[in-house]
Amino acid sequence: MSDKPNGREAQRLETRRRIFDAAVAEFKRRGVADADVGTIVADAGVARGTFYFHFPSKEHVLIEIENDEVARAAKDLERFITKSPDLPAVLSETVRLTKSAKRRLGKNLFRDVLALYFSPTRPQLDPAPAKGLSVIELVVTQIELARDRGEIYADVDPAHSALFFFLGLYAYLTVSHDGPPDPSALDQYVATVMRGLEPR
Repeated sequence: MSDKPNGREAQRLETRRRIFDAAVAEFKRRGVADADVGTIVADAGVARGTFYFHFPSKEHVLIEIENDEVARAAKDLERFITKSPDLPAVLSETVRLTKSAKRRLGKNLFRDVLALYFSPTRPQLDPAPAKGLSVIELVVTQIELARDRGEIYADVDPAHSALFFFLGLYAYLTVSHDGPPDPSALDQYVATVMRGLEPR
């Protein structure tokens, strides 16, 4: 038996994908707040009601963009960790993957995704089926393993340390201007994080 959808379901998925792709293009052009649903449906070749059938709001599209980026980064980071579980290398790779996400999404859409992630009005959706650890969980695990190996302070809280690492990284990438982030500044950021974790 094939799991590949056919007939009406395949058509529904294809329509949804066209709407999603048109919405991403419009979000990149104008930002989510100024994005025009009329432009999205015209570009996708569907009726306005079809957009809302698949996505109750623009924020629902944004959540799907976020989920796609998080899943992609987690898969890449997990693959990297199997080759290099060294904590500084893992943090540097996390920075690289996050910079890649910003390049793919563009400055404005990247900011919109982060803003929604931290928003108290974020729509509540049924969680997607888990497909392995998230990027944050992978980093928490690597900090925990480094602590257990004696490479960092014994009293480090892996969850808090990972949270501070990501908040600092997101803040830097969000406020950096139109040009690409300064690689030396991000290398220095990772080095600063490690100095805060390593016994002197």
